[in-house]
Amino acid sequence: MKPETDPYQDAPRLPEEQPLDPRRLFSRPTAPLELEIGPGRGWFILERLEVAPANLIGLEIRRKWATIVDRRLAERGLAGRARVFAEDARWALPRFAGACLDVAFVHFPDPWWKKRHHKRLVVEPGLVGQLARVLRPGGELFLQTDVEERAEAYEQVVAAEPRFTPVGETARVADGPWGGARSPRERRALTDGLPVVRLHYRRGA
Repeated sequence: MKPETDPYQDAPRLPEEQPLDPRRLFSRPTAPLELEIGPGRGWFILERLEVAPANLIGLEIRRKWATIVDRRLAERGLAGRARVFAEDARWALPRFAGACLDVAFVHFPDPWWKKRHHKRLVVEPGLVGQLARVLRPGGELFLQTDVEERAEAYEQVVAAEPRFTPVGETARVADGPWGGARSPRERRALTDGLPVVRLHYRRGA
């Protein structure tokens, strides 16, 4: 019997160069660049591309979904504007050039509830510090969750990073100003009547 091969062993990966300027991965490197951490099945990226002139990059830790979504973008003729790479954002972002991003999205991260899993949390001080470094002054960070406890924890983590300030009196906003683009989890939460906490920050000078 032949050994089973991994169908996603050739999942798309970022170039090896350091520092990496992700704007140069696209056909219009001067366009605004937006990042989604954990795009999953990629529907937010597809909806965002319909309404925004920006390029988009996704960092997805699951090789299967990074491969599927990156291929889907290419099949739709969108590879010049959007790519998804099989990367852990915690390890990829330190390789990015500073001030290269305009917006970063983190939709419903951290489905880890047991204490022993807390080391796997995505939104932690190290990642927030890297996001502050790679977002340009005036750039935006948008986080959302349907778990109040997590929202409060995220607020504390981001508040400890002085380069981020809320866009309003508080970071909590009623909706995201993203042209109607929504992640699948957000749509499901809204359908189920679950409250969604949205946090919107701006990178200071």
